[in-house]
Amino acid sequence: MSIKIVFIGAGRMASAIVQGLLEKEHYTPEEIACTCGDDPTGPALAEATGIHYHPDITQAICEAEAVVLACKPQQFNAIDPQLADAAGGKLILSILAGTTLARLGEKFSKARNLVRTMPNTPGQIGAGVTAYSPLRELSEKDSSIVEKTLSSLGNFHEVEEEDIDAVTAVSGSGPAYVFEFAAALRDAGVNAGLPPELAESLSVDTLLGAAMLLAESEASAESLRDAVTSPGGTTAAALKVLEEADFRALINDAVAAAKARSIELAGE
Repeated sequence: MSIKIVFIGAGRMASAIVQGLLEKEHYTPEEIACTCGDDPTGPALAEATGIHYHPDITQAICEAEAVVLACKPQQFNAIDPQLADAAGGKLILSILAGTTLARLGEKFSKARNLVRTMPNTPGQIGAGVTAYSPLRELSEKDSSIVEKTLSSLGNFHEVEEEDIDAVTAVSGSGPAYVFEFAAALRDAGVNAGLPPELAESLSVDTLLGAAMLLAESEASAESLRDAVTSPGGTTAAALKVLEEADFRALINDAVAAAKARSIELAGE
């Protein structure tokens, strides 16, 4: 059975995609191959999943329908021109942060199409969200490949490339904001007199439950917030503090800073 999809890079996100593709039975292990840099990730992924590992992936790329760029951004420039030539006529799907379609096109000028994506870390457990932008309209075949690949990480949305920097700031970096809030809520619980283990558990379960309720409800975030808030009650007292501290403006500034940095990185 020939190789259908190749991964250049075998880190956590590549591993998540491979495992998702196999669990959903989009591909068999025999149809997937990977390579990696000077590290053990490729052999480890092959051993864990049964896919092929090749130090020299060129021949596998010649057989494949698609190539997923999952290496570190700084390794992108070091990709062998011979390997890029082997990818002629293939679909190139990149998960490299800050790497524009223009830069991808310079390296893979003979590709049949290029797709830039912005996944986030919850994709490692199949609960992520990914935005993607193709260089040109996807064919039915390539659309199927993209959907299979990105659905292995969770939800996905097609966007214009000009929106990728904003996506990076909201959903790409967004999990870090949530983790920081979780840590702050935990610490506040400890400061309020709770044992650390209990404060940790309450923080995680509260965030998880609130997120699930938000996802399953047809109500807006504001409506769900208001349903928790009784006039003159405990929640109202807490929300007043957040409002006086201009919590929303702080989040807006954080996202704006992340977007600005994403634009800077794309130009470096």
